[in-house]
Amino acid sequence: MKHAKNIVEVSELNPDLMGFIFYPPSPRYVVGTLLPETIKEIPSNIIKTGVFVNAGKKEILKLTELFHLNAVQLHGSETPQLCSELKNEGLKVLKALRPDDSLSILAQEYHDVCDMLLFDTPSPQHGGTGQKFDWSLLESYNGKTPFFLSGGIGVEDAETLKNLENIHPMGVDINSKFEIEPELKDVSRLKTFINKIRGCV
Repeated sequence: MKHAKNIVEVSELNPDLMGFIFYPPSPRYVVGTLLPETIKEIPSNIIKTGVFVNAGKKEILKLTELFHLNAVQLHGSETPQLCSELKNEGLKVLKALRPDDSLSILAQEYHDVCDMLLFDTPSPQHGGTGQKFDWSLLESYNGKTPFFLSGGIGVEDAETLKNLENIHPMGVDINSKFEIEPELKDVSRLKTFINKIRGCV
């Protein structure tokens, strides 16, 4: 999310989390465009989440305070130690991992230091591919840390995701398939998807 009006519109759909990109190479980078007050005005029941890639602890804490964030999503090669330190600062911590056959082994390193994990399609850009990975890899996950599924998810995946959720309770991270252009969300498409996922239609 990046534009104030769009943020208000999406907030009215009551998502559990709302994300903001703090990775300078991304076209969705918010610093210099989005006013911290805009994030502050988001309803308190929505977890305001900053997405970072290989940023230092000092920078992350500075930006989470400035932009009134409740959580961080770490999308680079951040260590379990950094996750633990940020969690001890009172932030919810999500760590993105590249899913493969050793999914449970990877996740185990972050089990005690993260609130949630995020399994996303690998890319040199650290996400944003609009592509799915092999969801059958989730069958190998036996960790206790809850996770989000990300990567190329669209409205057409709602039924499959509901079936997967019966096997693996999880959250869904959606982005590019719901954009009119980078950082501008299609509210109507989002509403349709959220209603389907929540069983409202």
